[in-house]
Amino acid sequence: MKKHKYKNSGYSSGGASPSKNTLKEWTPRHYSAVSDLDTNLNILRNRSFDLAINSPIGAAAINTMLNGTISTGLKIFPTPDFKALKMSADAVREWSRRTQTLFNQWANSLDCDFNRRNNFFELQRIAFISYLADGDCFCLFKRRKDSAYTLKLQLIEAQRVSNPLTNGALINSVEMLKGNGRIVNGVEVDGSGRLTAIHISNKIWNEPFTGTPELKWQRVKMFGENGFRNVLHICYDTRPDMFRGAPLLAPVIESLKQVARYSDAELTASIIKSFFALFFVQSNTDFNLNQILPQEEFDLKEYKLGAGTLNRLPVGVDVKSVESGNSQSNFAPYVDFFIKIIGSALRIPFEVLMANFQSSFSASRAALIEADREFKNRRTSFVNDFCQPIYESWLLENIARGIIDAPGFFDNPFIKNCWSTADWRVEVSPAIDPLKEISAAKLRIETGISTREIEATRIGNDFWQVAEQLKMENELFQKKFDNPPYSD
Repeated sequence: MKKHKYKNSGYSSGGASPSKNTLKEWTPRHYSAVSDLDTNLNILRNRSFDLAINSPIGAAAINTMLNGTISTGLKIFPTPDFKALKMSADAVREWSRRTQTLFNQWANSLDCDFNRRNNFFELQRIAFISYLADGDCFCLFKRRKDSAYTLKLQLIEAQRVSNPLTNGALINSVEMLKGNGRIVNGVEVDGSGRLTAIHISNKIWNEPFTGTPELKWQRVKMFGENGFRNVLHICYDTRPDMFRGAPLLAPVIESLKQVARYSDAELTASIIKSFFALFFVQSNTDFNLNQILPQEEFDLKEYKLGAGTLNRLPVGVDVKSVESGNSQSNFAPYVDFFIKIIGSALRIPFEVLMANFQSSFSASRAALIEADREFKNRRTSFVNDFCQPIYESWLLENIARGIIDAPGFFDNPFIKNCWSTADWRVEVSPAIDPLKEISAAKLRIETGISTREIEATRIGNDFWQVAEQLKMENELFQKKFDNPPYSD
């Protein structure tokens, strides 16, 4: 009987082949987020933070993401669903303006910060930078009756949320609890996988600074008994079952470090080669430089490599100079290539990452549009994790105290959500060609594919506020000069 020999097909002959010379030694393992991320989080965080403050490219990536995503801070524009609330558009618009004014009073003051150091917009920047560099950041809701509003925000660095010590030693990233619960790098999870609490230390474990008190932990529930939030976890999840976040620079840590080392080596070589310095070559093996002159007159330690260095030479000593040519002709192309790879991994085009716009208008605009896609993703995540929950907690307090009127807010969750909706807008960067941007906006409005309100939002303005201001200016010019500069 003839035996048939079957041959594998599909991935077995390609990326999953166990026999190809190029692949048979390549056997990576894909584990869970807990085994992969949480086990390695400490070293990832330390290396990422070092690159964020000591590497020019790492710092550029953090600052570019910060300025592109939230700039000077995200501003609120309440947008209640007036149709669901069965209210007129004018009534809801008036409610929105008053609510926005009250929120900005709180947000622009130091009363929003538990430590009374920063306003809400400054806290946004601190929280965003921390979550980019460390992978995540935490915010506590606290109450203090020392100002018009009791709501206070306290930011907690990622390193302070950790597993409590066991017998004086830091345990592994996962500690099992009774009832199938566990603590994963300071985040407590119940048996079903829901986050229930975090464990906060009063200082970072093993910190060399001794001025702080004895290391202790405090357990804080994610939600209070009334169901309201106690803790915000600012994070950018990329995998299921992630309990802690990965730093922004985690995928490019090795590349950034190699580029930094190469840059330092080339810079050192260039500096050395730029020196005009002399070296002494001994021509006789029995010759001792220290025997030529007394020690107080001749000391080898005084002869150093430096710019324009000339030394008194002993008799019998030959002289050779250092080559001063600088041939690092491939440095810029090599580094630029790696920066492009790093930028691609971070979703920040080279032109935006390095603030180097030397291409055409179309190429520069395409780079900005591509970067803006990632900025929008990060902004949406940050709004959902930080800005919107804070606004909802602030709004709840003001409605409960009778400062803001919102019928049905506490009676129906649907009505509550209708009152709580809001837009968060960022200060828009100047356009590359303002005339083209304005012409495009005008054309979108004239063709009916956009509205004045949408176009005003694109540049960070409130259309109704602009319209009212224009109306006031028209009335002023009509009254004083009989010549309004704007049409109604």
